[in-house]
Amino acid sequence: MMNKKIILLSFLLFFVFASTAQNLPKREFRGAWIHTVGNQQFKTMHTDSVKEMFRKTLDIFERAGVNAVIFQVRPQADAFYISDLEPWSRFIAGEQGKAPDPLWDPLQFMIEESHKRGMELHAWCNPYRVTSNDKEQLHPDHLYFKKPEIFKRYGTQLYFDPGEPESVAHTVKVIADMVSRYDLDAVHFDDYFYPYPIAFEEFHDDASFVKYAAFQGFEYWQKGDWRRNNVTTLIKALNDTIKSLKPWVRFGISPFGIHRNLKDTPDGSGSKTNGLSNFDQLFADVPLWVKNGWIDYNVPQIYWKIGHPAADYKTLIEWWNNSNYGDHLYIGQNISTFTEPDVDNPNKTQFEAKMKLVRELPNVHGNVWWSGWRLSQNPDGFADSLALKYQAVPALIPAYTRLDTISPGAVSKMSFNRGNLIWQGPVSKDPMQQARFYAVYKFPEGVKIDIADSKYLVKIVSKPELSIEKSEGKNKKYSIVITTIDRCWNESTPSKPLKIKY
Repeated sequence: MMNKKIILLSFLLFFVFASTAQNLPKREFRGAWIHTVGNQQFKTMHTDSVKEMFRKTLDIFERAGVNAVIFQVRPQADAFYISDLEPWSRFIAGEQGKAPDPLWDPLQFMIEESHKRGMELHAWCNPYRVTSNDKEQLHPDHLYFKKPEIFKRYGTQLYFDPGEPESVAHTVKVIADMVSRYDLDAVHFDDYFYPYPIAFEEFHDDASFVKYAAFQGFEYWQKGDWRRNNVTTLIKALNDTIKSLKPWVRFGISPFGIHRNLKDTPDGSGSKTNGLSNFDQLFADVPLWVKNGWIDYNVPQIYWKIGHPAADYKTLIEWWNNSNYGDHLYIGQNISTFTEPDVDNPNKTQFEAKMKLVRELPNVHGNVWWSGWRLSQNPDGFADSLALKYQAVPALIPAYTRLDTISPGAVSKMSFNRGNLIWQGPVSKDPMQQARFYAVYKFPEGVKIDIADSKYLVKIVSKPELSIEKSEGKNKKYSIVITTIDRCWNESTPSKPLKIKY
């Protein structure tokens, strides 16, 4: 009797997840943030142990269907990679400027390990933050000691002054160096532009305002507009520089979740919220950047629950959906809010309702999970829910057709021997058309071959080879189809089907 119950339960679970997989989008951005700022573990760990921690985290991401790793490599005007422009981050070896011993390059390591698993690597940088408190010691070679005039203290922290052109120039130089030397898929900036406001304290950039504002066309009463222009100048310069070096490398921003509150917008364009805003407090005009194509994707951090009195998740995701100008919009998700009770049925969580909004709103194209470290711990079975239901099959990232619309060449010369599948990818001198990944589809005998059907996509790989798992019981017949994915996620025509029995 017990065996029959187990069999019935297994059948029902299979049916539920198979049905879910059938309805999953074939293209969806599924990112996860890995932050390094504030980390106190690495300095006490051997290099091999840190690498193993990263590998295990990426394995969990892969199982959970993640297809983009957003790895923090410049948390505080420092470097989680080998750099001649900024010192090693203190969060690696415990002291700024101190290299890990034995020496390794965390960024290069994460690029290679992410690509091995069919995932992109986005280099996450903070534009202006230099310290987190006034107890931190900067390395003697830090830019602060060479050009102190372009930095400002605010509260207990040190920042670049965004109004100083040399602040922009240095940041652009750092990003250009990184893009030139590393095989990045994207550069990613977070929500820290002008500092988050401190009660009763002004950010003292009067000197740079007096020095530059009038020359740049701003009157004395337009300080807010001038500040927004300073940030926009940086964003545009970064995008222009990145695209001039490598046109396929994307530039994404993850702003605070509220652009403007309705009460602050005479034209009624703001959201029905009541909180800090990008536009008025952080001086970041993100919709302007999206509209003008100065960023390639936007990830507003909508970290609140559905029904939040000041910043309702549903209100905000619908506002951003209506304000994205047809470009890539992903939602920054705080996984801790997914356990909040559902508004309509308190006996279940908000997980289903949030995912429904993401997938039913026409201009939303995916999620980024905060935080990746927390996701890897599988809180409340969160990673399991992604792996078994919401991200149960791999997904291609939505194509960046504003950058490239040409599909890469098709796969050829496929062969299968004792579980090992190999093929030949296309050859192109144009980096835009070179293979970044391959998508492998497996269709059971009798099923129509249709690569639009997401449930038959079994793996995204970076090399032209894959080991196929053997069928349980008797050998079964399948048709294998493979496509090429270029750097902007254009997909080639499918290969000729390769029939296997395995």
